[in-house]
Amino acid sequence: MLNLSTKFQGCTKCKKWKKWQLFHATDFQSLMYPCFTFCNILGIFPYKINGSTFETSKQCYVLPTVVLCILCIYELEVLYEIDIARTIQFKGVPKTLERNCFYILGNFIAVVTYILSGRRMHLLQTIMNISSKLPANSYQKLSRLIHAKDIFGFIYLIGQTMFYCYSLDFDNWHRAFAPYLNLIVFQMDMLYINCVCVLKACFERIDDNLLNLQNHVTNNEPYILKQIYHERRNPFLLMELNVLKKQHLMISDAVQMLNLIFSLQLLASTIITFVEITFYLYFYIVHWRSGTLMNHLNKGIYDIYLLVIMIYYSVKIGLIIWACQTGKNQAEKIATTVHDVINNISDAQIKNELQLFSLQIMHRQNAFSAKGFIMDATLLTAVSKRYIICFLINSIQTLFTFIILILDSR
Repeated sequence: MLNLSTKFQGCTKCKKWKKWQLFHATDFQSLMYPCFTFCNILGIFPYKINGSTFETSKQCYVLPTVVLCILCIYELEVLYEIDIARTIQFKGVPKTLERNCFYILGNFIAVVTYILSGRRMHLLQTIMNISSKLPANSYQKLSRLIHAKDIFGFIYLIGQTMFYCYSLDFDNWHRAFAPYLNLIVFQMDMLYINCVCVLKACFERIDDNLLNLQNHVTNNEPYILKQIYHERRNPFLLMELNVLKKQHLMISDAVQMLNLIFSLQLLASTIITFVEITFYLYFYIVHWRSGTLMNHLNKGIYDIYLLVIMIYYSVKIGLIIWACQTGKNQAEKIATTVHDVINNISDAQIKNELQLFSLQIMHRQNAFSAKGFIMDATLLTAVSKRYIICFLINSIQTLFTFIILILDSR
């Protein structure tokens, strides 16, 4: 029998936070507990969870409002000191441009995060309701990835913050400003990845239930029992199929809601990621060719610092693209499974419902996007090719320069 119960796992009014265990999530709350905790520490989680319901109040917005005002005021001061007063000076124009992009886009993400707090709460509530139908082993499987990246990523950024404060020569406020923006961008990206992974698991659950439906429909029943099968099993299977269709609609609506709410943040975060990788790759190549340093670190530590930053941004964008691509693939796999079931059954009623389900899937393009940009492997492949080509061109130029110097010396 298919496990398609629409009831919550426990009473929604009296359900409380279960004891959280690392890599052993049992529900949506325990799965998202590290992410919610870190967001709460940063002041970007103005919600309270009462049982299985997200709630908010004016008191919850006091800290985020104060933090946002401080960020906006200090960003204007920092940009003024960098671009107009020039009391904050970096080594070279590229470093100044990189810092400008980071501060402007990072603060933009912080502002959008605050403005969309209410809509994001409704999205989290929707995903919690949809994912309540997932079995416990699905949550445990998801927790291995989600808990690991949330916790170790946050620890890495704390270490980077300490290193940043040690290597920076500006005032203490500035030392806190940039790492805090970096933490906000990271947490919003991790929250987005977590939501995509949960929705992907919901699509996978529908696909598994369709396969179970196929086994029920196509099993080899004796000829004498066929009449009993049609009389008793068909109404049940039709009912289960209708439940699957409704669940698919709910998940598809959640995907569209996710795209709408996170589109600006995701687009800005993607731009920051590629800008940072581009500039740090440029700094690495400049240091490799001429030995120029962009800060006050020594040569050995500077090389490690650049590599670690590039690896961090590469891994983060890789996780986003991976989650979106696999989620899209899982949604498309349902259409293939529906057609397989249609080809393997002869019952007219069930086949008709499956054809309607197939049309529903065709009209719902469950792709994860940001303002029209599909976040899949094609985006990462196109950008990666450009980075590889630029790196190869610079390497060839360096090689020719080295050969010319050798010939001139002779």
